[in-house]
Amino acid sequence: MKFIFPLALCSLFFFACKTVKQVEKIPNGSFNISKTPPQPNYAYLKNWAAHPDVHDMADSVPVGSNLKDEQSGSQIDVFFVHPTTMLLEKGNTNWNGDVNDAKLNMLTDMRPILYQSSLFNGVGKIYAPRYRQAHLQSYYTTDTASSRQAFDLAYGDVKAAFEYYLKNWNNGRPIIIAAHSQGTSHAKRLMKELFDGKLLQNKLVAAYLIGIPVPKDLYTNIPVCNTPEQTGCVCSWRTFEKGYEPPKQLKNIIVVNPLSWKTDTNYVGAEKSQGGVLFKFTMTKPQFVDAQIHNDILWASKPHFFGSFMMRNPNYHVADFNLFYLDVRNDAKRREGYFWKH
Repeated sequence: MKFIFPLALCSLFFFACKTVKQVEKIPNGSFNISKTPPQPNYAYLKNWAAHPDVHDMADSVPVGSNLKDEQSGSQIDVFFVHPTTMLLEKGNTNWNGDVNDAKLNMLTDMRPILYQSSLFNGVGKIYAPRYRQAHLQSYYTTDTASSRQAFDLAYGDVKAAFEYYLKNWNNGRPIIIAAHSQGTSHAKRLMKELFDGKLLQNKLVAAYLIGIPVPKDLYTNIPVCNTPEQTGCVCSWRTFEKGYEPPKQLKNIIVVNPLSWKTDTNYVGAEKSQGGVLFKFTMTKPQFVDAQIHNDILWASKPHFFGSFMMRNPNYHVADFNLFYLDVRNDAKRREGYFWKH
């Protein structure tokens, strides 16, 4: 899956991106397990990008909003798996990132932890592990064997972090699983192995598996979220500019409209939009963007904000959460309420 974004969209929606054409290096050589960074020990809080016992970027609320960090009084947990932040910077030529890399950790904290995981601080205590993420180029390389091993290593860390959290901090509390992009690749696998048809499924409030295709038939027992009141279900979408048809259309993919929280193809106007988040972590006004499901993707008209005229690429991947920040935040809170009623 290729992620190519214009500068305006990248900067205003928190990512500093480069295009695939600018890539000159891929990870050096084939994957070699002996050359991977050391495995993180999740007993140490330094190996968590977000944790209730630490003041971190997940505790933030957008500028210009009346939102509050409500983690201290929450009754559920949120396990968040961040997207790729090991991008194309000079020196990042290993297959997997090091959780002790201060620069990489800063990118993770100041981008997805701040702009994505924070939307869940109104509903639950946020746990977001650092993990030996696969390099961005793992999505493009022709060395598929090495790519697969890099992703498997990253997933092993996510699973280890979740199991440590479950044993030491969960204490029987309900759980929201949330993830974006590479994080979704790992989170959907985690749910297949540990939730689907298992006792843990009874604790699932909802899952937000965003930015990566999730097949409708992936889970045997976990349904797609078809209504705003449903719990124990999966929400997923990938956002593109209205009218755009991706060259390779995948079929039978979960798509939930984050303005209606339904899976029909009805157009939902911007009047239903509660607000997104832009550059400098500022809150937009309501009626920010519209949405419609089309051929297993989500269409949204180009949003209007300062600099939006520079947006040229129709792939809104980096903004999958940002466009619908307040919509997702309120949806998570609503589903928690229905979870307790069931």
